[in-house]
Amino acid sequence: MTSIETKQQLTKEYSGVKYILTSSMRAKLLLAVYEIPKNLDDLRRDLKKPSATILHGLKELESINLVRKVHKCYELTSNGYLLTTNMIKLIENWYSLGKSETFWDNHDLSDIPEEIIKNIYLLKDAKYINSTTSDLSISFNEYIKLISKAQELQIILPIYSENHFKHIIDLLKEGRLRKLNLYVSEEIYNSIDENETFKKELLENNKVKTTIINKTLKVFLTCSDKFVSLTLFFKDGHYDDSQILIGKDENAIKWGHLLLDYTKNKLEDMNG
Repeated sequence: MTSIETKQQLTKEYSGVKYILTSSMRAKLLLAVYEIPKNLDDLRRDLKKPSATILHGLKELESINLVRKVHKCYELTSNGYLLTTNMIKLIENWYSLGKSETFWDNHDLSDIPEEIIKNIYLLKDAKYINSTTSDLSISFNEYIKLISKAQELQIILPIYSENHFKHIIDLLKEGRLRKLNLYVSEEIYNSIDENETFKKELLENNKVKTTIINKTLKVFLTCSDKFVSLTLFFKDGHYDDSQILIGKDENAIKWGHLLLDYTKNKLEDMNG
């Protein structure tokens, strides 16, 4: 989907969601019947509103084919379900962005595609960690602690960092890390190749698969089946090692793999 098509779709979705969000009653009614149909008594008890107010809201929703009445119960139509799902995503996206506002605000997001940004609500429970002037290594230490417990890792690595490589090699030697997929630019690959230790322990290690990406990415993404971590670049092009986003819940891991799969698919496209 092109950027223009994406924006057109977002505009269309926003118009529908905006109509709902301008009325708290309409929004609450859709959310109330999102999972299961409910009758008027159920809705009156859930929303603590009089029947007249609820029926007025239901009539509005029925008139635009978002809700229908079936056997004295109100349920979402297909359109209603899709719109309510988008509304929930929008609210959760706002929450996710607000929770880690500094992280998203300060960084270059150009290598995260719009369709992945749209799913940022999946990171609503991710933890934002920021180093301090008194301890600049907080984020890095959290990352090392994280990967030290993983048996398999997939890493989009946009920087050449001897500190990262040394810790990864230690994990490989100790047998804690059993499989590593590295995605690096040609420049970083060549730099690894020029270092005899790194070449032997990474490029010539049968536990490690290294794939060259034909562009310089501005995303440092690490995925396992237990967590996802993300660090980014400042908008001026410099890598920021002071802030990291870590997610350990199912949704965050899903988001990480969406971005990883997108990058891998783009890589396959570039390589024909």
